[in-house]
Amino acid sequence: MLKSKSYRSALLACAAVAMLGACSGADGVASPGVGAFAPTPAPAPVTPVTPVTPVTPVTPTGPAVDCPTGFSNVGTVSNRRICQLPATITGNLVVPNRAGTIYSVSGRTQVGTDLGADPASPIAGAQSGILTIEPGVTIFGNSGLDYLLVNRGSQIFAEGSATSPIIMTSRQNVEGTTNENSIGQWGGLVVNGRAPTTDGCGTGVTPPSIACTAQVEGSNAFYGGLSPADNSGRIRYLRLSYSGFTISPNNELNGITFAGVGSGTTAEFIQVHNSSDDGIEIFGGNLNLRRIVLSGNDDDGFDTDSGWRGAAQFGIVYQRTGGGDFGFETSSRGTNTATFFTRPTYANWTIVMRSTVGRDAIIHNTGHVGRVYNSVLRNEISGQQCLNLATAVTLTNPNGAGVATAPNGPLYNSVFFSCSGGNAEGSSGIATPQVDAQIALGANNALNAASTLTGGFINGANENAVTASAFPTALNATDPALPANTSITGFLTAVPYIGAVQNSTDTWYVGWTCGIPGQPAC
Repeated sequence: MLKSKSYRSALLACAAVAMLGACSGADGVASPGVGAFAPTPAPAPVTPVTPVTPVTPVTPTGPAVDCPTGFSNVGTVSNRRICQLPATITGNLVVPNRAGTIYSVSGRTQVGTDLGADPASPIAGAQSGILTIEPGVTIFGNSGLDYLLVNRGSQIFAEGSATSPIIMTSRQNVEGTTNENSIGQWGGLVVNGRAPTTDGCGTGVTPPSIACTAQVEGSNAFYGGLSPADNSGRIRYLRLSYSGFTISPNNELNGITFAGVGSGTTAEFIQVHNSSDDGIEIFGGNLNLRRIVLSGNDDDGFDTDSGWRGAAQFGIVYQRTGGGDFGFETSSRGTNTATFFTRPTYANWTIVMRSTVGRDAIIHNTGHVGRVYNSVLRNEISGQQCLNLATAVTLTNPNGAGVATAPNGPLYNSVFFSCSGGNAEGSSGIATPQVDAQIALGANNALNAASTLTGGFINGANENAVTASAFPTALNATDPALPANTSITGFLTAVPYIGAVQNSTDTWYVGWTCGIPGQPAC
């Protein structure tokens, strides 16, 4: 069929625009502004991204996740991981101060095994150990039979600081359940050495002798030998609390027991608080000590025995009212004590008796011939004395010459006697005038003095008015059979005052002690 001219024209036009779009009636070609193709949209603006600050890891405040190598993981207590020391420590074990970690002992925990009395001929098969405890470490025991023992031939290096003392205590104390009368909750510390003792000598053996060796109180471990300068390590800035345990009658673990420990050992800045037995007890040896605080102990503060011939300077005995026996109890237990007797030197001590049990500040037993210099004795209990000489042997020169005026009898120089019951008393056949006569042999003593102590144990005007006495340079040359290195020359420090604490600026006990006036509770 022929198409009209107008129709053919339309077909040509449509072909001409085929490349521009579909030819479909009225909508085939877009008119400007109506149904047009949308232009490509502009990119959306980009919002700047704030840089992410790296997150600093937070140190965990809970228990550590594990224990150092050599320790057993035995659970947690008070939000800290308990890492238990091995039962026997050989080689060198370090107890590190770690976040979230506390350490424990279970049963008898011993450093080394006993190497015997003779360092030149150790017991076959025995092994030595060295225990090093870092500042700030806490070690606890769960019960009275948990204690730490250092055997002969081994060493402990427990060196804290005034701001970071080493603490040995009970589990109850860690848990916060102890109070001012808590005692006897774990065993304590025992250090055994090879220095001379009067114990265990046997028939026909005269001390000092390498044959004199004995089992220490509270354990079946041995001490003694013939090495006065024996070195059991260093103990500094140690606070030990709530210890002591009765194994059997007259066989107790103390706070710290030093048995046959030699003068090569360092022991200073030590507190024993609330032991159920003695604070510190010494059996023989030549150990020197300084800066000692013995507080709240249920038996004696400082108990010495079995031929101890060392010195102790700058010490505080401060009883709690709920318990305590003598401040010092001193004896010469053992064999042949008439020739080798206990003869220590005490200097710059302050003993404050507060226990309602009621005892004298110092009692000397069985031939003890100690020297007491520049010290303060205060007994706050009505009717109780400062000094008690308990047996006639105490007043006898162990070398056999005379009574009461013997040069080897007890000596008191620049001692401040302030006790409601008087200066002294005798017992077991000794009359009080005999004790008074022994005191009179000394110099610069203040008798029946009125105490002006402040802050519990800090000197007041009356104490500081007493003239201090000079120390001897060595033990009496007439003492028989003295081994070498028993001299106290170089250890004692000359100061122009008596007592342990001269005034409020004398702060050697501050920061690392507890449970005494001016210091935090334990």
